[in-house]
Amino acid sequence: MQNRSLLILFMINLVGLLTDMPMSIDFYYFQSVRFATVDYCTWWTFTLFSFAVIGEFLMAVISIQRHFFIFQAHVFQNRRKRYIFYYLPLILSIIYPILFYIYSIFLVTCDGSQWDFTLPVCGFANCYFLYDAALTLFDYVFNNTVPLAVIFIANVVLIIRVVKQKRHRQQRFVWKKHRRMTIQLVCISSLYLIAWSPVIIDTLILNISPSPSLIQFHMNYVSEFPNLACYGLPWVYAGLLSEFKKWMLKRISPARIAAHTVQPV
Repeated sequence: MQNRSLLILFMINLVGLLTDMPMSIDFYYFQSVRFATVDYCTWWTFTLFSFAVIGEFLMAVISIQRHFFIFQAHVFQNRRKRYIFYYLPLILSIIYPILFYIYSIFLVTCDGSQWDFTLPVCGFANCYFLYDAALTLFDYVFNNTVPLAVIFIANVVLIIRVVKQKRHRQQRFVWKKHRRMTIQLVCISSLYLIAWSPVIIDTLILNISPSPSLIQFHMNYVSEFPNLACYGLPWVYAGLLSEFKKWMLKRISPARIAAHTVQPV
């Protein structure tokens, strides 16, 4: 089950990367937004924001669920609890950001003259950023800061719990399994913390003391940091998650694996 949630995170990042990368490459190649229309900028920000926040929420949910997998695996053996504590959080992590940005980006409208076609992602000049301070604050706190805080706290607490359990239990196999699962989660979560922390900090500084040079720096450099999670996630999976690779290969080519399995005579 833990591999299934990691696969969902991987697929969301892959789709988000394939959606955003062509538009970003096109912008940096022509040094401007070639399709300079309101609809294009609206769609670009919607896909970028939605997939980024979905990834954050999924990572936060996976960080919490890993506690159950390590310390209370019996919870997921019950069908009702499995749907409540495993499937439902994953589904909500995908549906909520989409619904939020449908409302914020498509339904909160203005005349469209605010877009800057000389900046990446049209200057991130969505109408709710400019005219709805309460919605912008909610987006910053609940959709970006809270998931990041959950990821950080869940990983720190997990490390502490695993170390304490090692001291009380001297079962080598159990400790080895828990250590491997903890290292996997910490590495994946650290990728999100590294990718999103500069954005959260820089946005906070911009809200306290905005300046043209800082805004330009944010647009050209800091806003690209979240993409590090998308770019780095496949490499982390390939390097650390040997069980995930076996699980993926088994489902991609079960017949091929079965053909190479030695059968007793």
